[in-house]
Amino acid sequence: MKIKSSSLLVILIIFLIFACEDKKSEEVDDPNFDTPDWTDETHGKGGELNYGIVFPLDKVNRIDVVISKENWKKMMDDMTANWGPFGQGGQRPGDFADENPIWVPCDLIFEEKQWYKVGIRFKGNSSLGFAWHRGKWKIPLKLDFDEYEDDYPQIDNQRFYGFKQLSLSSNAMDPSLIREKVSADIFRDADVPAAHTAFYRVYLDHGDGPQFWGIYTSVEVVDDTVIETQFTSDDGNLYKPEGRGATFARGSFSEASFSKKTNEDDSDWNDILAMFDALHSDNRISDPDTWRNELESIFQTDIFLMWLATNTTIQNWDSYGKMSQNYYLYNDPETSKLTWITWDHNEALHHGKAGGALSIGLSEVRDDWPLIRFLMDNETYQKQYKTNLRSVINGPFKTEKMIAIYQKYHDLIRPYIARTNNDNSDPEVSPQQLDRGLSELIDHVQSRHGIVNSYLN
Repeated sequence: MKIKSSSLLVILIIFLIFACEDKKSEEVDDPNFDTPDWTDETHGKGGELNYGIVFPLDKVNRIDVVISKENWKKMMDDMTANWGPFGQGGQRPGDFADENPIWVPCDLIFEEKQWYKVGIRFKGNSSLGFAWHRGKWKIPLKLDFDEYEDDYPQIDNQRFYGFKQLSLSSNAMDPSLIREKVSADIFRDADVPAAHTAFYRVYLDHGDGPQFWGIYTSVEVVDDTVIETQFTSDDGNLYKPEGRGATFARGSFSEASFSKKTNEDDSDWNDILAMFDALHSDNRISDPDTWRNELESIFQTDIFLMWLATNTTIQNWDSYGKMSQNYYLYNDPETSKLTWITWDHNEALHHGKAGGALSIGLSEVRDDWPLIRFLMDNETYQKQYKTNLRSVINGPFKTEKMIAIYQKYHDLIRPYIARTNNDNSDPEVSPQQLDRGLSELIDHVQSRHGIVNSYLN
């Protein structure tokens, strides 16, 4: 019996449908997978925070990230929908998506151990847009090790040597690749709360084998472990200010400008409102002593003034006074005072953009940045600021110390600067650019000492 060609075509179509269904089923994750590499020390919530492994001072860690083709496509489709096509056009100022990029699960390999169904997403604003619009695959990333614990009970409370989350900065717009790392260390050395950082080599496999994405800086997440380890308790309100309200200008408060990262269900912003009231009190002019006492009852002015002196000395332009973002406020339960936590330093240690970094004297700062203007207009606070400047250049930012640090980290990462087979772009700077970046940092610290000393004298 002969089979008609049309019947053969139908049979072939049915075969292909079943073949595709089989292929799809093979791509579906098995919810009952095992976790053979799991130990309490490496994966468990009960394990101690191991800063020596996660944030080493003398090593460039390597992590391998494996994302399925299906999940990679989801990430690409989401970015295209919110940011436009990859590699097509420059980013306009303030041209950011309203929502964070989506999470997808991945597997992470570190020192021959696997972490399972780790949440991964792209992160950032200008650094994300810088890479995406220019067609560069070195995109900043965020990892959450128990993002998918509800879907996979076997990874309940999964941690990475005690850490729930890590933020991977791409060192965008930094030819030296070390500004993010070094700046955070300078602030902590000055007794300003700041995240720990370390260098990582990131390899990403989304279906075509591992590709080297570059030298990243892993940054400790503030609402994960910074408030846990640098304060006596992590039960207080943590805010990530952004937008007009984050300037603390009179009348600018809005709940949207003070996004809560802890105690999110508590609709109480009384601590922030009290700070607004104290800052803008009429006592500032009529009774400065009372004004300072009222402000200091709600705000750690000593930490802010040390941050300000450090920030202006090292020229961190992308921060308060120029940009209404890149800091946290934490209501420390021990003191019941809001405390400044610095954040995001990839554009520190150079003159800066948007008209340049703030001057050492801060005379150009207007009343729309009252945390700077009002404190600098007060004789007591201005005296403390100047004392802090001297402390910074003689300690955390001492010339000889910084040159040695720059050279150390430069020598640490330079062997790993290499080209990739990625057809779209090379994610890393060249060795020559890296060397020039080091020279610029050395020139910068020497120049800043001269400028600070001139101001103080």
